Amino acid sequence: MHKYVPLAGAFAALVTLSACGPKPGTLEGATAALGAAKTESITIAGNGKWYWFGQQIGPTEAWPPFELTKFNANISFAAPAARIEMARKAAADSTRGRGEVVQTADQYVEGAYAWNVNPAPAGGTPTTVAQPGAVTERLIEVWSTTPQGFLKAAQTNKAEVKPAGGGSEVSITLGASKFTGTINDKNEVTRIVTTLDNPVLGDMSYETAFSDYKDFGGLKFPGHIVRTIAGNPALDVTVTEAKANAAQTAPTPDAAKVAAPPQKVEAQNLAPGVWYLTGGSHHNLLVEQKDQLVLVEAGLDETRSIAVLAKVAELVPNKPLKYVINTHSHFDHSGGLRTFVDAGATIVTHEANQPFYAKAWGQPHTLNPDKLAQSKKGPNFQTFTDKLVLEDPAHPVEVHLIAGNGHSAGFSMIYLPKEKILMEADAYTSTPTVPTAAPASPNPFLVNLVQNIERLKLDVATVTPIHGPRVVPLAELRLMAGL
Repeated sequence: MHKYVPLAGAFAALVTLSACGPKPGTLEGATAALGAAKTESITIAGNGKWYWFGQQIGPTEAWPPFELTKFNANISFAAPAARIEMARKAAADSTRGRGEVVQTADQYVEGAYAWNVNPAPAGGTPTTVAQPGAVTERLIEVWSTTPQGFLKAAQTNKAEVKPAGGGSEVSITLGASKFTGTINDKNEVTRIVTTLDNPVLGDMSYETAFSDYKDFGGLKFPGHIVRTIAGNPALDVTVTEAKANAAQTAPTPDAAKVAAPPQKVEAQNLAPGVWYLTGGSHHNLLVEQKDQLVLVEAGLDETRSIAVLAKVAELVPNKPLKYVINTHSHFDHSGGLRTFVDAGATIVTHEANQPFYAKAWGQPHTLNPDKLAQSKKGPNFQTFTDKLVLEDPAHPVEVHLIAGNGHSAGFSMIYLPKEKILMEADAYTSTPTVPTAAPASPNPFLVNLVQNIERLKLDVATVTPIHGPRVVPLAELRLMAGL
């Protein structure tokens, strides 16, 4: 016998069920609770910590921490577009001979273009610098810096949803990147994980965690954002302000609308059989020995290394490149090493770096497979502790540890005794014009470099900086070190 339910009662029950809204812990529930559908942009202000990616002191140490005194994020989802402003500083560290470091950053992305705006010099105007290589990472930040951005992308990109821990795990694919977000039973996005390609580490994890959700003037938003990259701390922000639909965007400047320029390698013959290879941000030194070639430094990535290999083959076509000397483990000085491993060169590096490279180069490299990922060759290393000499009757090459330098563990300089040429990285960057007076506060890394040259009694006439437009005399380094 059926129980009679009055029509009015049935309607009331339906209204009650509708009022309950989407089930907690679901994509729909989080989208509704966080107002993602009606959020077209978000602005964030905060402070905390920032970590200098790939600039670790020792190869296995965490990236150096900075106090993040300003963090402003201006993110629009339609374009997509973002502007990230940061002010950060690291206190002086006497144990490493380092003074206080102060940095600012003003970084943009819009659609297919990325750029930085550098501060104006005295009496000048800010400079727009295209950053075509940063587009992928900055677009990843658009969809992973805020829960609302991820939820909006999930609603329009065929999300895969499955139950997980009382909530849901939501996965989407944007371009070549797969994002997986976790929603808890409070309809909060707690974590977004994706993967980013890196020349040193290959497929590296890129994870953002959200906690301490608060009401920011009607916008439910996390009060704490923590990002880790490849398992290392990268960003830790305490959010002090968050607003929906307040972001302001401006047209992409013409100076930013450029693709990555073709690699150009120029060769300056410093002495018979010795060339200074320039044309990019990171330079090399090529030395022709009796039966082989020696190259100092690899640089940023495979694109640059391929261009350098072509120039080496053009300059000395009938000799093998036997050795590539690595000055230190910072990513901008080791990103191109894998290409030379594939080419069969032996990597010369300080003994502290070898285990790190061996492990890093064994990681998956599937997002952007390079030559080494395709050939699967194993690396050959020649390591040293304090000094290594690559003997040759005409052009011997010495590799020396720069002892006590706080820039990097295993920090090395390369010396050609017959030509009296020294190559160094990062302790000194040459400038377009010749300096005439010492700075008020000399760079402690440069002071230490000059002291090491004197300690080792190296008879240096010429210095070829890995950064900067000029070959310089040792006297210039001594002047700028205040010695």
